[in-house]
Amino acid sequence: MGVRRALLLRDTARVMSQENVEVVERAVAAVNDRDIDGYPACCTADVRMENANVAMEGAYEGADGIRRFFADVLDTAPDFRITIERLESIGTDRVLRFMRLNLSGRASGISLGSDIPSTNLYDFTDGKIKSVRIFLDRTEALEAAGLSE
Repeated sequence: MGVRRALLLRDTARVMSQENVEVVERAVAAVNDRDIDGYPACCTADVRMENANVAMEGAYEGADGIRRFFADVLDTAPDFRITIERLESIGTDRVLRFMRLNLSGRASGISLGSDIPSTNLYDFTDGKIKSVRIFLDRTEALEAAGLSE
């Protein structure tokens, strides 16, 4: 492979990685803004969201699953808010998001947690989110991404 081609591939990978980070930023904004149509627009039609925090509910799949996720969040914790700590691109098709969650219960109004550390691992296909895995344990998220602290 020539030097010129290698540089072009490296630059293409960097641009794709940055675009994926921007898609995650838009998805987070959609959650925080309760933009039920904005989040699925960032995803493939067959997106799959696995939330370790509510494993007994099962994965959220497709646009209908994402809408169910929004309904579950609004029903449980209407003030749910995500604060991004940092986003890390892993190769050309993965993003790791470190964040803090803030929420209180709908019925009780009691804080369910503020500044709860959480990490999401996003897999991408053609510039759209294909899967999201949500972890409360950051070490598990790093292991799932093939990394370690």
